[in-house]
Amino acid sequence: MSHTQPDPGSGFRTQNIDAGNVTRLVAALDIQEANPGVRRLRAWAHEALAPGSGERVLDVGAGTGSTTRELAAAVGPDGSALGVEPNPGLRAVAEERAASDGNTARFTDGDALSLPVPDASVDVVWCERVLQHLAEPDKAVAEMARVLRPGGRVALLDTDWATTILHPGDPEVTAAFTSGALTGAANPYSGRRLVGQLSAAGLVVDDRGSQALLQDHRSVAWPLIRMLGESAVRRGALTETQRDRAYADLTEAAERGALHMSVTMFAVVAHRPE
Repeated sequence: MSHTQPDPGSGFRTQNIDAGNVTRLVAALDIQEANPGVRRLRAWAHEALAPGSGERVLDVGAGTGSTTRELAAAVGPDGSALGVEPNPGLRAVAEERAASDGNTARFTDGDALSLPVPDASVDVVWCERVLQHLAEPDKAVAEMARVLRPGGRVALLDTDWATTILHPGDPEVTAAFTSGALTGAANPYSGRRLVGQLSAAGLVVDDRGSQALLQDHRSVAWPLIRMLGESAVRRGALTETQRDRAYADLTEAAERGALHMSVTMFAVVAHRPE
């Protein structure tokens, strides 16, 4: 799932940066890197953007730098790929991984609401799973539009936490679980807002895509499920008995390979008019 666990997602917010939390954030990002749905949506967006040799690329919210490195490889030695990452611990990991790969990606401190690059100076902008953590996502999209040159392209990829599905179980009980996924992100409906945000920033939408990010159907993602279950009890949405019954139902479903848990991530590719 994307910033796979909703509550830990708060750790990715700039105001919640904590040096002691870096190892957990890196582990969460690495798990997400391996998710087939994330990989498919990234590949689709990368192909749609078609970064080429010599282009200047900006990765907003670079995290561990995996996409920045991929974009650097695409634009080659005559191009440049800069990852903006406000968390110094994540930025250090990104720099270390790029160096160990001999990759030319560079990383800098910065905020999505005030990007550290001049107007109309970038050919390609990539921003993945960042807007869900921002209280002012529209401002961030306007910043991306500002730095794009005329004809430049942008890809926004983000989760819509209201698409969380959990099955099987009593519909009212599972709804109490999945509603907890809306509480951990500043902008939990981000996925559905991307098209409108890009249009409002004066950009032209070229294509849209999506992927359901699926958990393993044979095992319960207990850290996430317990987090949602405890949240539902604290909010008074479920009794402890209902929660425990749901845990048992999910365990039984996983044992027979019948568990479904997913959330959908959306991607939109757009360009700045000439």
